Amino acid sequence: MKHLGFTGPITSLISPEDYEGYELARVIIEHKERYTIQTTTGVYSAEITGNLRYAAQSRLEFPAVGDWVKVTMMDEKTAIILSVFPRTTILERQAVGKQAETQVIATNIDYAFIVQAAGQDFNLKRLERYLAICYTSNIKPILLLSKTDLISDEGKTALIAQINERIKDVPVIPLSIHISESFEAVSEIMEAHKTYCFIGSSGVGKSTIVNQLKDEETLKTSEVSSSNNKGRHTTTHRELLVLSNQSIVIDTPGMREIGMTDNAKGIELTYDEIQEISKECKFNDCTHVHEVGCAVLQAIEEGVISKGAYDNYHKMKREQLHFSSSVHEKRQRSKSQVKMYREVQTERRKRKY
Repeated sequence: MKHLGFTGPITSLISPEDYEGYELARVIIEHKERYTIQTTTGVYSAEITGNLRYAAQSRLEFPAVGDWVKVTMMDEKTAIILSVFPRTTILERQAVGKQAETQVIATNIDYAFIVQAAGQDFNLKRLERYLAICYTSNIKPILLLSKTDLISDEGKTALIAQINERIKDVPVIPLSIHISESFEAVSEIMEAHKTYCFIGSSGVGKSTIVNQLKDEETLKTSEVSSSNNKGRHTTTHRELLVLSNQSIVIDTPGMREIGMTDNAKGIELTYDEIQEISKECKFNDCTHVHEVGCAVLQAIEEGVISKGAYDNYHKMKREQLHFSSSVHEKRQRSKSQVKMYREVQTERRKRKY
C-alpha cells in the first residue's frame, strides 16, 4: 500500500493485526456518503455499515477522502467499510450553514496546495483563513498563484511581494497555463508517496493544475468564460489520484466559506507575529482592542503589524470563540435530553411494576 501513501507516521497507527481477516483500503472518492476505495487488489464501490453510521457521534467519524479503512469484500466490485482508522491529520472547516458542526475536507494529508488566481480571485484575508485550517492540523501549506498570464509581469511581481510582506515562510509558486516550466516547478517539489491536497475557491484552476501534473485529462474542467476569465468549476466531489511521480493528490470542490472551528492553534500560528508581540502587552489578559499598554495596538500604529491582518485575526478569533460556545451549548442540550429520556424511561418502568 506504499503507492497509496501507507508510509511514515500512519504506519505507526495501523498494524496488520488491526485488520486481520479483512482488507486495508484507502478512500479515494467520497460522494454523498457513497465511497470508492482502493486496496492492493483493485478499486471498489463501498458503503458504510449501519453500525458505523448509527454509532457515530458526529460526521467527523464518517469516512473521508484520504482515510485508511477496514473493509470486507462483498463481491468483485463492492465492499463494506467496517471502521475508520486513526488519522495523522484532518483538514476541516466549520460546516456551511450548520451551527457547531465541522466538515472534514480530507484526511492524512502532508501538504496543502492553496490555489488562488491572480487578477480576479486573489484575496489575502481568504488566504489567511486557508493557512489557519492547515496549521490547525500540522499540514504544511504551499501557495500556488494561478492564472498569472492574466496580469503583467510587474503586476505578478507586486502581488508576490504583497504576499511575502503579509505572510512569512510560505512558498509561493506562480503558474501560467502557457508556461509549462511553472508546472514542472510544482512537480519537482512533490515527494513520492506523500499526499497533497488542493484547496481554493471555485474556478481558480485546481483541476487544471492536477491535469497538468498528471499530463492527462483525468479531472474534468470546463472552458474559460470570456466574460470573466474564470474556468467554470466542475469538481463536485473529493478525489484522490496517484501521479506519475508517485506523489498523491486530492482535488476538492471550491470553497469560498472557510469558517473557523473551536481550535485556536491554527489562528495563532497564522498570526504568529501578533502572538509574539502580545507577550509585551502590559496585561496578561489583554484583548488587543482598547487596553492601555497594548503592544499589539502600538505595533499597528508603528506599521509593524498590518491593520488588515489585525482585523482578520480578530474576526477569526470571534468565529472560533462563537463556535466553541455553540459546541458547548449543543453538548449541554444533548446531556439534558439524555437525562430527560432516562427519567421518563425510569418513570414508565415504575408504573409498569
